[in-house]
Amino acid sequence: MFKGRATAEGTERYSNRFPRLRAAGHFRRSENVPGVSDLWLSSIGLGTYLGEPDDGTDQAYVEAIVTALRSGINLLDTAINYRHQRSERNIGAALAQLFRTGELNRDEVFICTKAGYLSLDGAMPEDPRGYFAREYIEPGILDPKQLAGGMHCMAPAYLENQIERSRRNLGVDTIDLFYIHNPESQLSEVSRDVFHQRLRQAFIMLEEQVKAGKLRYYGLATWNGFRTAEDARDHLNLFAIAKLAQEAGGERHHFRFVQLPFNLAMTEAYALTNQISGKEKMPLLSAASRLGITVIGSATLYQARLTHGLPEFVGQTLGMNSDSENAIQFSRSTPGLTSSLIGMRHKEHVQSNLKPASIPIAPFEQWTKLFTQR
Repeated sequence: MFKGRATAEGTERYSNRFPRLRAAGHFRRSENVPGVSDLWLSSIGLGTYLGEPDDGTDQAYVEAIVTALRSGINLLDTAINYRHQRSERNIGAALAQLFRTGELNRDEVFICTKAGYLSLDGAMPEDPRGYFAREYIEPGILDPKQLAGGMHCMAPAYLENQIERSRRNLGVDTIDLFYIHNPESQLSEVSRDVFHQRLRQAFIMLEEQVKAGKLRYYGLATWNGFRTAEDARDHLNLFAIAKLAQEAGGERHHFRFVQLPFNLAMTEAYALTNQISGKEKMPLLSAASRLGITVIGSATLYQARLTHGLPEFVGQTLGMNSDSENAIQFSRSTPGLTSSLIGMRHKEHVQSNLKPASIPIAPFEQWTKLFTQR
């Protein structure tokens, strides 16, 4: 496995290889986030969620990831359950190819993965129940009582097991960022008190993983949790969660990232005041800024829904050449959003999705017009 992790020196070195993109502000640093603020991260990150678990898709992903790393994308996002661990392995293969030739150094790339859902190994087994029993329940890695919905677990022993598998899949000693994947799904079955107890125990284990050098940072990757009203059952309050991280790791804890969908159709992180601290209410992006937490946006193109048919005023406001480019430019221009993830499983998509990166972000006054036009 390759040693090291993303560093300030390495990510700056990487960004300097792309002067045009750097001059346009494509590489950026999180503001006021301990440790993270030294890293230069691409405003567009490569996601690996979609695709069949087959050899052809594997090859396409490896080629796309290599192309992305050669083109100015140094933030890679995956999860152990994506395509039954194949997406992690595709990232590992692409990294190994570039590391071995010296074309890329480990300290130049920021590698993110997730766990929480039950994960298969390469393909759907004939007997999924038997597989999970043999792989996880019989060895004592998880207790069925810890499962939510029969498919989600954030028990420390299970997450630790997944981290070890992810390190092997990715081929790296240290994962830069590990997310607990959609933890809000637990709230459909357990009380908020139990949920917070489970999250706190997971954070204690993750702090230990940081001390052991297996992780650098950890966070939550969510779908609904930060986008729902404060009285919704699956709502997540970032202030309460940050307090759990402080209890687990002290003031210098390593809970420094959250991920949630953000795009032209899902603007809650900026527009919905659903985060409460005392008598104050604010949007997620404002809460994260106050707490020293980096925000990553997912679903930038909303699984291709935003690549066509956008209202004419969107293009008139953002000035890009296509609906896809306008959707990407909208997300990457969002104040407080460090990187916008786009699924790219074909190398041809990399260059087209990177076109907005060579153009400065939309001025805030222009960008906010999209919230008032109809």
